[in-house]
Amino acid sequence: MEAVHVSRQIPVWQDRRAIALLLAASLTTMANATIAPALPGLERLFTDDPDSALLTRLLVPAPSLSVAIVAPLAGVAADRIGRRPLLLFGVILFVLSGCAGLVLPDLQTIFMSRLMLGIAVALIMTAQTALIGDYFTVDTRNALSGLQISARNLGGLVFILIAGWVATLSPRLPFAIYGLAAVFLPLMWLVIFDPPRQLPAASVSLASDRDDDRSWRLPLTLLVLLQGATNMIFFIMPTQLSFFLDAQGYDSAIMTGVALGMLMLSGGGFALLYARFQRAVGYAGIFALGYGAMALGFLLLVAASTTLSIFAALAAIGAGYALVSPSFVALALNFAPPQKRGLAGGILTASIFIGQFCSPLASTPLIAGYGYVPLLCGTAALLTIMTMIAVLAGGANRLRKQ
Repeated sequence: MEAVHVSRQIPVWQDRRAIALLLAASLTTMANATIAPALPGLERLFTDDPDSALLTRLLVPAPSLSVAIVAPLAGVAADRIGRRPLLLFGVILFVLSGCAGLVLPDLQTIFMSRLMLGIAVALIMTAQTALIGDYFTVDTRNALSGLQISARNLGGLVFILIAGWVATLSPRLPFAIYGLAAVFLPLMWLVIFDPPRQLPAASVSLASDRDDDRSWRLPLTLLVLLQGATNMIFFIMPTQLSFFLDAQGYDSAIMTGVALGMLMLSGGGFALLYARFQRAVGYAGIFALGYGAMALGFLLLVAASTTLSIFAALAAIGAGYALVSPSFVALALNFAPPQKRGLAGGILTASIFIGQFCSPLASTPLIAGYGYVPLLCGTAALLTIMTMIAVLAGGANRLRKQ
């Protein structure tokens, strides 16, 4: 499949296809974190359910389980039947399953609707990632990868701030926010089309494809594992922050909305600078800066005693995550051959949500047994080790070049 190149006379942010893909990217943050400010309210609403404490905490990462299972299959489908039908159907399913929590009668059925939401996210993210590879050149992909993370964060900022406000009126109202995705559908319908397929020309081409298959699997596997670990760490914020703030004596619904808004705002701002940072320090440097900032943020959160210090900690975590995240997409699209971009996008998408789903399963028992401070300190220590590994990898790469 040939990449469709964007004219250099048109900045990527003015290309209607890029705008549509960025709008699709904004939905991924909405999928999980939008209902985070409502979690304590939902737990109180369904207090008669003996499993309410666990189920309410699983509502945020529940879509991740479906994505982890469905995304690789969606990647195969994207390569075989095209990206456009997956993207459009995914957005429709996103609206229906996301809004279902407004009317469903109990936590079990709400949990099932969240699993359906995950299927929608798998279709959207897999198709979107493959389309970035199809439509844009390598340099433009790096810029668009940063814009994509910015769209996720700034979109998440708007959605979570709204959710924090409406959750004070009713813990069910944040589910209505998923209906906003319907506004994006007409533009996607008009501008998103699959590029023309290329038939294999000769046996030489097939041999080249087989070589590509052997060469891209190992680096993609390592990238997938690293992205899963990164998201497992980062997702401590949307799954546990509201309970941490509640334990600190804050109004958890409003404070969580504002605090996660700060996380998204910082991430959105730094993601806009991603291409500039990447050109200056390379991929290893980006990982060192990002993981270092996240480590600092978790340490600051341990020592935070005021609202301002909590916001500073979250800003550092958001900035670090926004710096490392675009590299996963850019590197995966560079590794994968064109005819495997859907599969690569599906596997990469699955790794994000496996990490997210596992996050509360790992962090909740640690909090119950030891409290928040050991969890935050241990996370900061792990991120510090990851920072040092990135620094060493960057140094080794420079020595090789010399």
